[in-house]
Amino acid sequence: MALIKWFLNSACNILGYPTEEKVEGNPNGDVNNKCLNNLKEIIGENTSSYEFQMPLHYPHYTKSDYEKMEEWKVELLLKEYGLSFEGSLDEKRRFAMGAFLWPDQY
Repeated sequence: MALIKWFLNSACNILGYPTEEKVEGNPNGDVNNKCLNNLKEIIGENTSSYEFQMPLHYPHYTKSDYEKMEEWKVELLLKEYGLSFEGSLDEKRRFAMGAFLWPDQY
């Protein structure tokens, strides 16, 4: 949340909106609510709730794990990291290996 506020505040400063009110968690200490509301309308998002959160741990699967992984598990893994892929099971497995394995591992 603090990162979003910082980003929106930076955008307000770049766009030249004056700053009037202080918001906790902002590294610059101030932000304009009018600017924030305008940016929220432009990007069409509610910045008070953000759905995606990066998982804490990187997946530790080997090439052989991906090769025998069931389709639902591959889809769940990709979804967990905010990735989506349309295709056959083999294509999804190759995509997951390309995303999560180092080149010398596959």
